[in-house]
Amino acid sequence: MLPLPKPQQCPMDAKARTAPGTAVPLGRFRRRHRQGGFTLVEVLCALVIVTVGAVSMGLLATRAMATGRLSKYMSLASTLASEKLEDLSRWPVTDQHICVPTGSAWMGDLGSDVLQSVTCPAGTNSVSISYYDDVSISVTEPGDCPNVSVGCFAETIWNGSQYTTTYHSPDGVVQTNNNAVANMTFHRRWMIEADTPVTGVRRVTVLVTLMDQTVQPPVSFQMSLVRP
Repeated sequence: MLPLPKPQQCPMDAKARTAPGTAVPLGRFRRRHRQGGFTLVEVLCALVIVTVGAVSMGLLATRAMATGRLSKYMSLASTLASEKLEDLSRWPVTDQHICVPTGSAWMGDLGSDVLQSVTCPAGTNSVSISYYDDVSISVTEPGDCPNVSVGCFAETIWNGSQYTTTYHSPDGVVQTNNNAVANMTFHRRWMIEADTPVTGVRRVTVLVTLMDQTVQPPVSFQMSLVRP
C-alpha cells in the first residue's frame, strides 16, 4: 500500500500559532503597534505644518489691513491736493494769494512752512500770506451738522492763525465754524512759480503729507496745475 500524504497546514494557522512560552518577535510587535496610531515624529511634523500655515495667514491678514489703511490715506491726500489747487485757481490773477511779486521767481516752498508778506505787481496792498496749512477730515455727530437728519463730514483747516471747520452735508448745505479745534491729520504746502513752464503763465504745486508717522511707508502726494 502507498503511504497516505500528510495533511497540509494552513499558512495563516502556522503564523498565528505560537508555542507556549515562546516570545513574540520584536519586529512583528513594532509593525502591529505602528499600525495602531501616529508616532511622535508624525505628530510633531503635523504641528509644524499647522503652525506655519496659521502664522502665514496672520501675516497675510495684517498686510492686507496695512495696505487698506495706506490706500485710504493716499486717496485722502490726493483729494486734499486737488481741493487746494481748485481753491488757488479761483483767485484773480492780481490777487495776493496767487501772484508772484516783481523780481521773484516763486512764492512759497514745498520743503518748509512759509509765511510771507506779498505785494502784487499791480500795486495792491501788501498782505501776509501763509503757503501752508493743516487739515483734518472726519465724520461728525449729527448735532454739529447743518441738517441733523442726513449727517455730514467736517473739514478743519489750521492756517497758522486760526481754525476753520467746514461742515458738508449730502444735501449740499455747507456751514462754517471758526472756533472748532481738531487733531490735524494732513499737512499741506504749496508754491507758485512765475513764467513756468513758459512765459506768461504760472505753475502751482501742492504737496500733501500725512502727519501720522506710524503709517509706513510715509504717505505724501504732490499735484500741479498751470494757470495764467
